[in-house]
Amino acid sequence: MKITLKDGSVKEYASAMSVIDIAKDISEGLARMACAGEVNGKVVDLRTVVDSDCELSILTFNDEEGKAAYRHTASHVLAEAVKRVYPDAKLAIGPSIDTGFYYDFDCAPLDRAALDALEKEMKKIIKEGAEIERFELPRAEAIKFMEEKGEPYKVELINDLPEDAVISFYRQGEFVDLCAGPHLMSTKPLKAIKLINSSGAYWRGSEKNKMLTRVYGTAFTKNSDLDEFMQHLEDIKKRDHNKLGREMELFATVDVIGQGLPLLMPKGAKMIQTLQRWIEDEEERRGYMRTKTPLMAKKDLYVISDHWGHYKEGMFVLGNEEDETSEVFALRPMTCPFQYYVYKQSQKSYRDLPCRYGETSTLFRNEDSGEMHGLTRVRQFTISEGHLIVTPEQIEEEFKGCVDLAKYCLTTLGLQDDVTYRLSKWDPNNKEKYLGDAEAWDRVQNKMREILTHLGIEFTEAEGEAAFYGPKLDIQAKNVYGKEDTMITIQLDFALAERFDMTYIDANGEKKRPYIIHRTSMGCYERTLAWLIEKYAGLFPTWLCPEQVRVLPISDKYKDYAEKVKAELQNNGVNVTVDSRAEKIGYKIRETRLARVPYMLVVGQKEEEEGLVSVRSRYLGDEGQKTLSTFIDEITKEIRTKEIRKIEVTEEK
Repeated sequence: MKITLKDGSVKEYASAMSVIDIAKDISEGLARMACAGEVNGKVVDLRTVVDSDCELSILTFNDEEGKAAYRHTASHVLAEAVKRVYPDAKLAIGPSIDTGFYYDFDCAPLDRAALDALEKEMKKIIKEGAEIERFELPRAEAIKFMEEKGEPYKVELINDLPEDAVISFYRQGEFVDLCAGPHLMSTKPLKAIKLINSSGAYWRGSEKNKMLTRVYGTAFTKNSDLDEFMQHLEDIKKRDHNKLGREMELFATVDVIGQGLPLLMPKGAKMIQTLQRWIEDEEERRGYMRTKTPLMAKKDLYVISDHWGHYKEGMFVLGNEEDETSEVFALRPMTCPFQYYVYKQSQKSYRDLPCRYGETSTLFRNEDSGEMHGLTRVRQFTISEGHLIVTPEQIEEEFKGCVDLAKYCLTTLGLQDDVTYRLSKWDPNNKEKYLGDAEAWDRVQNKMREILTHLGIEFTEAEGEAAFYGPKLDIQAKNVYGKEDTMITIQLDFALAERFDMTYIDANGEKKRPYIIHRTSMGCYERTLAWLIEKYAGLFPTWLCPEQVRVLPISDKYKDYAEKVKAELQNNGVNVTVDSRAEKIGYKIRETRLARVPYMLVVGQKEEEEGLVSVRSRYLGDEGQKTLSTFIDEITKEIRTKEIRKIEVTEEK
């Protein structure tokens, strides 16, 4: 057989060989670094036997898939350590993730001391260097095997596997785990490991299931890389919006109000107001007509749209469905059905299209409590939502306009380099989840792919991520911990116009069905605020700051002048406060810097006599004295143009 390697060279073998043996034949050094293989584009275990011509890559820790196999092996070492220290603990799942790995256990919560003890046991297991063996069992034997070991979660996983699934296990010493792999050949290559933290996690992510204990860890081949990663974790903790946003008094949560229902504090509300006014004005410039629609509707509306059939579990339902005499309502999870009825209030012709509706929409979604996190995953949120009703000939131009608006928003916020683009498609193997047939889906997905190609956008494709009524362009971003969320979405809907009997009169006087583009311009305001907090570590561009200037009188004698300065700035639309406390000026300066205010104006005798302000900024530090009018001209221009200035000085020298 002929094996074509990554560099294009070809190796020939007379008989079948495992991936690890081929690696040894190429180089003993390569075999020592090998973590997994890739045969004809498919990631495989090192133990996989190759018996025909193929393309083969030996994956090391430098490859993402190799790194995943390395860290997945570390997760099994963690599981073995837990079973040694806590024999009654039950095993759930333990995958690798972008930053390392985690494993879920049914056991008591684990504190830092417990993690340190487990880490010590892991290092002992690694030193033992047990060989890792893979074996398979028929379904009945696999279930019995796990039942005898007292592992109910593994039994549940086996029962949920397809009938034709290969059920494989990995053994390292006395420890055995249900796993599809791949894994290293032994525990010995594991070098630098660290257990990072522990938290609660519902089994299979559902709050209806038991809360398990999740342990997060990471693993590297070199201690220096681990040290660098741990320093990175310390750095990103300072950017975590859930922590920083509370410290900056931008938002808060209260148990008696409810999980996923954050309170926006005055500063956070001011930022949302600034964003909302900007977005609404920009949409109006682009031809959008504003609507304001109800926060709830009768069940009947959602039955027509089929959200009731496809999305009911994610909705807050009001009323008793079993009582035929009472009306059932639901809080809206989206605005589209409401805006369709705005469109339907009069018969439209092709001359009226495109028809662009925009709304600042408060929405409600019944997210699982295990999914709640700060401002990124909440149950009530506000979104810059819009729907465009278009003719088939207008689809490409209007879709491009939606992409242009999204890119404008990202660029203005300084987030354009932090996103990726994904074409989210339907899953043809799960057709009951979607409206329409395969022909319609293929036609619309091909159209969207064609548009994205014309725009020169680099994008990936993901099956099963589409809305039930059409494919989507999802603009994705990661938070500081590497978790990816959808920030902006643009959807092409070919199905709902028919369900709502939406029509327009074409040039020949005939009734036709329009297409609908669902889109957000900036996305969810709460999620965007979280993104901005983490992006800028709270040091927002001046135009977004809830407090843009703080005036600091050096003593009580200059409070009146400070108030005069404040009034002039407010008259010019600047967010400004005065620190009139009886504190030393050095203390006030430090407090202002810690509050992340971009500008502070120190005023005393000379400033009052000559109409000056002494300017200190986070951008240039001490900028010296300026006339008040000059400073006003400079800062209002910076706010008006939404300039993102480079921060050169963040603390006093």
